[in-house]
Amino acid sequence: MGKQLMKGLLILFFLSCQNKTDSPATSGSNTEVDDANDIGLTKGCYEYRDDENSIEFEITDTGSEVRGNLTYAFSGKDANKGAFTGKLIVDTLIGTYTFYSEGVESSREVAFMHVQDRLIEGYGPMSQAGTKFRNRKAISFSTKMPLAKTDCQQ
Repeated sequence: MGKQLMKGLLILFFLSCQNKTDSPATSGSNTEVDDANDIGLTKGCYEYRDDENSIEFEITDTGSEVRGNLTYAFSGKDANKGAFTGKLIVDTLIGTYTFYSEGVESSREVAFMHVQDRLIEGYGPMSQAGTKFRNRKAISFSTKMPLAKTDCQQ
């Protein structure tokens, strides 16, 4: 009986070792990256563009705080342009987007996952005021409009 119990425990041990996966995107870690360049996020322009919509994100600083200029222009909606200030947490850029639309200043929290030379925007339930994510762990990242690294327009 003791040998069978030991065999069972060994099998369970090996199975648990093989099934363990711990990727930064799913680990729930809140570890801030000291310098965004350490994971390949570099200064420069990232852009999504189709026939009717565009998103432009120029990252101007990638130190302990990431800064940039962000513009959304969607068909049928007023374009808005503003400043981004945030932090890179593991591979996710989360920060505040302060922008002007129709002459009114507003701000809201935005998130982008950095994947190779792309930024994938995250969406999720927002606070009642619509300015912050209710739960950062509930953010889902859509690849419908990926921002690709591109040369900055002068």
